[in-house]
Amino acid sequence: MSEYKLFVQRIGLVGITNILVAISGLILLPIITKNFTTSDYGVWVQITTTIALLPNVATLGLPYTMVRFLSAEKDIEKIREGFYSLAGVVLISTTTISLLMLLFSKNIAVALFNGNMNTAILLVPIIFLACLNAFLLNYFRTFQQMKRYSVFLLIQTYLGLFIASYFAFNGYSITQTAISLLIANTLTFVIMLIFIISKLGFKIPRFQNLREYLSFGVPTIPGNISYWVVDSSDRYVIGMLLGTTFVGYYSPGYTLGNIVIMVLSPFSLLLPAVLPKYYEKNDMEQVQIFLKYSMKFFFLIAIPAAFGLSALSKPILMVITTQAIALNGYMITPFIALSALLYGVYGIVSNILVLEKKTKVVGIVWILAAILNLALNIILVPQFGIMGAAVVTLLAYVLAFSITVIYTNRYFTFDFDLGFIVKSTTASALMSLIIFKINPYGILNILITVIICTGIYFALLIILKGIKKEEIGFFKDLINK
Repeated sequence: MSEYKLFVQRIGLVGITNILVAISGLILLPIITKNFTTSDYGVWVQITTTIALLPNVATLGLPYTMVRFLSAEKDIEKIREGFYSLAGVVLISTTTISLLMLLFSKNIAVALFNGNMNTAILLVPIIFLACLNAFLLNYFRTFQQMKRYSVFLLIQTYLGLFIASYFAFNGYSITQTAISLLIANTLTFVIMLIFIISKLGFKIPRFQNLREYLSFGVPTIPGNISYWVVDSSDRYVIGMLLGTTFVGYYSPGYTLGNIVIMVLSPFSLLLPAVLPKYYEKNDMEQVQIFLKYSMKFFFLIAIPAAFGLSALSKPILMVITTQAIALNGYMITPFIALSALLYGVYGIVSNILVLEKKTKVVGIVWILAAILNLALNIILVPQFGIMGAAVVTLLAYVLAFSITVIYTNRYFTFDFDLGFIVKSTTASALMSLIIFKINPYGILNILITVIICTGIYFALLIILKGIKKEEIGFFKDLINK
């Protein structure tokens, strides 16, 4: 159990990091929405949406490959060869993608940025560095150096936040404000690269095992792209069919609901690095323990978070955005929060497919979900506007979740602890009723409501015996370590 305590401690570290990252987005949201037009904010969303897409393509699935193949490796020479082989391929593919973006910058400007060429051209170096940073960050994830991972992620996030805020408050254009992303990515890249080279040294790779690496990583590309289609392409569809103003209405409610995924982040980062060493030794009992506890701890936080964010969506958006955005977008949050909850379960369950090296299945799942998402968005967005996009997102996640759970049962039977899910849902629903009754207005009242309702949720869960005494003792012991 001591190893699991270390695992939980690392989850706590990464969890705090991701809370800070999520908070940074909420801090920046009112700064952008209140200092620019809704249309300009829509352009900003298109920039960040594109940044979320292209690393999934340009890196060829190799960051995840590094985690899968090098996390259990002890030989420094093999680690050095594997890292630089993967890095060399990522550099070549990222450069190719960046050149293609530059070549088609005019088309990108017309499609996404209301014809602004400067924004489209600026996006090229931002994407180049974002791709390389995504790879380098996974070096620290691979070797479970989570303190360093957290520090570098926070440097990149908050440096961009501070610079963007300065530009926004001083009357710079939305394109000039986007330069903050370039500066933050550049400095983070340089620092990480220096650190990694100082630890590994430098060598020209011989590209050993490259075929095996690519056969694992490349099949994840369709899945990664398809996941992006499910998660983010609705902003493109809304922008093209309704305009960037409606992207501005839609995105804040989506961002708020998507905070639930933050709960998954520690598990998605640590489980792929921890599970392989037990799986390779055929120690399925330990694999079962890690997955069982991960699932329960995810539900413990994610279920009330989904309920609470949905109930508080309108009051929060009234504080951090404009009245127009809040009134048009607050109903988006419940659909996205439920979608994020389903994706969290998928994120834990799908580790079995990765251990079994069934990455093609992951790709197929998200391709099917993407086809459903894109087709229904094109049909429903013109008819039902941004609400249609929110409903379609939920349907796509239901499909991906259902197929994955059914397929993984061939290899592994999960203990979902349905009794706990019912108790957590009941406590969360009662908590939400109290939120609606209080109907807080203003940031201070919202914070007080969150604190009160968090206490109520855990009190109800204890009354319903959703948390066992040994689990409470486990966390007490963990805190005292």
